[in-house]
Amino acid sequence: MIQEKKHKIILAVTGASGSVYAKRLIQKLASPSINKQIADVGLVFSKNAIDVWMHELGSFETNEFPFPVYDRNSYNAPFASGSAQYNSMIVCPCSMGTLGRIACGISDELITRAADVVLKERRKLILVTRDTPLSLIHINNMQTVTQAGGIICPASPSFYSQPQNIEQLVDSVIDRVIDLLDLQADPFRWRSSTF
Repeated sequence: MIQEKKHKIILAVTGASGSVYAKRLIQKLASPSINKQIADVGLVFSKNAIDVWMHELGSFETNEFPFPVYDRNSYNAPFASGSAQYNSMIVCPCSMGTLGRIACGISDELITRAADVVLKERRKLILVTRDTPLSLIHINNMQTVTQAGGIICPASPSFYSQPQNIEQLVDSVIDRVIDLLDLQADPFRWRSSTF
């Protein structure tokens, strides 16, 4: 019997508004039905991500997370090297500054180094961008990352599922990210007999 390979995932959180997206993604990755498909999750937060998280969600304590948290300035994290074979990385939310550094190949801290590794190893990089409006610089950076193999997944909630609260609205984005990770879940699927 061939055993399915489990996912090794890097989750980076940067200083764009939308910490709730990262929090919900962490919760879903830790849920039993999804977590059994995962071999490892490494978390890394930018300095601004921590400030925004505390402003938007309250306290920030690394011991409250179900996965190990790596220092943003450490290159000793396993996913700083392609040999560790992490197959996916999500930056959620992804600031325009982080997008720009990734697009230019600037590995100035662990987040951008890991993104560079994922792209060079031809693995999956998902940037959950959360900013509006966009300048031409942002759009060009998105094009560059897309041409390099990355996926731009804007934090644009959908309303097909008729969300009743903020969590359900956030889930419309996070369930899409989980789909992009090729993890088996049971998200709302839009189906229509009309149109």
